[in-house]
Amino acid sequence: MSNPQSKVNGCLYCIVAPSGAGKSSLVAALLAEDNEIQLSISTTTRAPRPGEEEGREYRFVTRERFMVLVAEGEFLEYAEVYGNLYGTSRRWIEARRAFGSDVLLEIDWQGARQVRKLFPDMTYIYILPPSIEVLRERLVKRGKDAADVIERRLAAAREDLRHIDNADYVIINQDFATALADLMAVVRSLRLTAVRQIAKHAGLIPPN
Repeated sequence: MSNPQSKVNGCLYCIVAPSGAGKSSLVAALLAEDNEIQLSISTTTRAPRPGEEEGREYRFVTRERFMVLVAEGEFLEYAEVYGNLYGTSRRWIEARRAFGSDVLLEIDWQGARQVRKLFPDMTYIYILPPSIEVLRERLVKRGKDAADVIERRLAAAREDLRHIDNADYVIINQDFATALADLMAVVRSLRLTAVRQIAKHAGLIPPN
């Protein structure tokens, strides 16, 4: 459980991947295994997809409302992707981290770059597909997008890969179970850093 008395903020994980690399599935599996992480729900102007619910996958708003929120300074970062706007709530993240909770963002590389400017201690994790061809196969099999949209997503994936060296960790999602174990290992290692352990277990350490 998160510790309200902690003198260090909760961890902030930014998980980035090309569309179809399996990011959402890995995040869902991680959250199912680890109840100490809270997922930041983004705000978007795109329409809900079948099965999506308000406040679960996204907060859905009009473009006009989104721009009002921008003007009010609500977003940590925001970007336009495939004609739709996506934004991350800065105030919510700051409040949860101050309480000691870990926060996870599913985000694109542009957003991760903006987040790092405001939160230099964030951890940038990149989910890499085995190859562009495997990525194409996955996008076709999931059946959500038309052929031209898939080609745009693949072009965006190639652009994403140009920025992979900004990541702190790279996980190759070839075998899902292995990728999930790698992701959980990153999370666990960050919680065991000296600064966090000393703050959390100060009572175990004799005074100087």
